[in-house]
Order: sequence, then structure tokens, then C-alpha cells
Amino acid sequence: MKTDRRDQIQVLGFGQPDYPALLQEIKDPPKSLYYIGQKKLLSTRCAAVVGSRTTTAYGRNTARAAGRCLGERGMTVVSGLAAGIDACAHEGALSCGGMTIAVLGCGPDICYPAANHQLMDRIAGSGLILSEYPPGTPAAAYHFPQRNRIISGLSEILLVVQARVRSGALITAELAAEQGREVFAVPGNIDSQYHLGTNQLIRDGASVITTVEEILEPLGLAGAGKEAAAASLSGTEYSLYQLLQQQGEMTADEVCVKLSRQPSYVIPILSAMELKGFVCSEMGKFFLANP
Repeated sequence: MKTDRRDQIQVLGFGQPDYPALLQEIKDPPKSLYYIGQKKLLSTRCAAVVGSRTTTAYGRNTARAAGRCLGERGMTVVSGLAAGIDACAHEGALSCGGMTIAVLGCGPDICYPAANHQLMDRIAGSGLILSEYPPGTPAAAYHFPQRNRIISGLSEILLVVQARVRSGALITAELAAEQGREVFAVPGNIDSQYHLGTNQLIRDGASVITTVEEILEPLGLAGAGKEAAAASLSGTEYSLYQLLQQQGEMTADEVCVKLSRQPSYVIPILSAMELKGFVCSEMGKFFLANP
């Protein structure tokens, strides 16, 4: 059931004390920001994670891992609530109790796409829904390029996870570069339409990341990363983590054989690790979310 949050909408004007400092510096800052949720996130350090609406498992898993990685280190993850990479980035941040801001191309009381209403409710509850458009403003194609300058403008850096040649994420990357933000991109197969845009960004000068932890380096947050987080796992979970680290990918049956345990014991643990963001599953196989 969709939540009606119209009575929770507040507005922040340009020049007011809480107006985000980085956003105030861009070429065309929004005169007003309509928001629902935690206004204090506007004064936190932010990193943008964006990408295409049409994705692969590789892209979705990477976006979730990036969102989680940034969230675990106290960064606020900024994205656009769109289907695909944007939604996964928000989910990654939320999965570890991290902070996230969703910037909309419509009024803050409207969920677009409608299928993301549950995610929007979660963000409104613990994060921040933000828009320069007044309540009741419907989504429109020309709103999204405008919206993108806010995503990049709020953020210290921008990560493009997966993008086609005509993806809106490339517009965000161009805006970020114009605003003096460093742009990062995740490389992909050169013969895949899903990666043509990101590979083009790399060709044109975007910085490459080969593990999501690398995004922490320009932020001054690099450290032990996933290994340190893995140390918090229970004994059996950590054994599974090490096993998948060694083997690369395994079916549940293969894990059972290696550990000499029944599926009724192993599968709930794998599921719990997947919820924690350590493990992903695809086509019946399990692998580390961010090896």
C-alpha cells in the first residue's frame, strides 16, 4: 500500500542556513528544495551512484555493493530512485543502516516509477526524499536532466556503474565533470550494450574502479574494507565467506558437501549472508557480493 506523505513535505530556500554548501556552488542551483525525511543529510558527505534502468546482475550487484560500501563508511549515497542501478544503490546503503538521498524528477509526493513505492517509503522513513519540483508535479522527460545536476551537485564524487550509450547517467557524468566532481566508472564487456556508455566514459577520461573499495580512496576512507567487515561474521558465516573466496562460485549442494552439512543448515546461513550484503546468488550459484 502506497503511503501518502504530503503532510510531511517541507521546503528549503536557496541561501537559507541549511541549504547544501556544494549545491549552492553549482552553475544553476535550485531556488527551492522540497523534501521529506532527514534534512540533516544535506550537511553530510555525499557520493552519487547512478546508472541505467535496464541492467544485468553484474550491474545490480555492483551498485548494491557500492551503496553498502559507502554507507558502511558513513557516506550518504545519492541517486535518483530510478529502476535498475539507482534503486540498487539506495538498497545497498539501506542494507547496512547507511544514509541515502533520493533526488526526484517530480514532486516529492509522487513516486516514479510507481513500482519503487516501497523503496521510497523506506528512504522517506530513514533517509531523504528531495526535489526542486513542488508537490503534485508529475514526472516529465525534461525534468530528469535537470534533476541530474542536483544528484552530482550534492556529491563529492560520482560513480557510474552501468550505462548504455544514451543513458541519462552519462548526462549526470557530464554535469559532474562541469561541476568539478571526479567521475568514476565500472568497466564492462566491450561487446555488451549495457557497458557501452561506461566504457566510453573511461575512454574519455573517467577514473576506472576495479573493486568497489577503490571508490573510498579519493574520499580518504580507504582501509581494510570488506575483510574487516567480514571479521564480524559468525564462525560458520566466516567459514562460508572464506570458502566462496577460495572457490569463486558454488552451488548450495557444493557448499553442503564441502562443509559436510545438510541443506537445511547451510541454505538459511547463505540467505542471511545475502541479506547482509556479503553473498549474491544467480542461476543457482552463490558468490561473494564483492570479492
